[in-house]
Amino acid sequence: MFDETRGGYGAAVTRSTERQATRYLVHLMSHADWQAVQRSRGAEYSELRPPSLSEVGFVHLSTPQQVHLPANPFYEDERDLVALIVDTALIDDEIRWEPGTSDDPADMRFPHLYGPLPLTAVVEETSYPRGADGRFPPFGEGRASR
Repeated sequence: MFDETRGGYGAAVTRSTERQATRYLVHLMSHADWQAVQRSRGAEYSELRPPSLSEVGFVHLSTPQQVHLPANPFYEDERDLVALIVDTALIDDEIRWEPGTSDDPADMRFPHLYGPLPLTAVVEETSYPRGADGRFPPFGEGRASR
């Protein structure tokens, strides 16, 4: 079970070593989209190709500590998301750490996967609902594993 209070799966992550030490990342999607993936999963559907892959060339990922930052602007119409916990050791394509939007802290970098996300790299799925204030809270507050 993923436990972000201990850095997730035992990995200690600090800002200075974040890129080297972060093995487990998070990909967000709507419940409806994840259910469609689950129904279609099989030999012909073994990877996720969200629209961002064709639009900007990468799949958006986040660390557990930063996932609320993209969740709020990118999913403003969603009430409850699915957070997919991704084991980067199971990904062959390049992950680049790049700046986010102008609203994000200037020194913060976000992981971007330059290729499809293999479903075999998804090691856990968990609900990621909005908080009482209507915003997605920092990861771990008010979420429940599935």
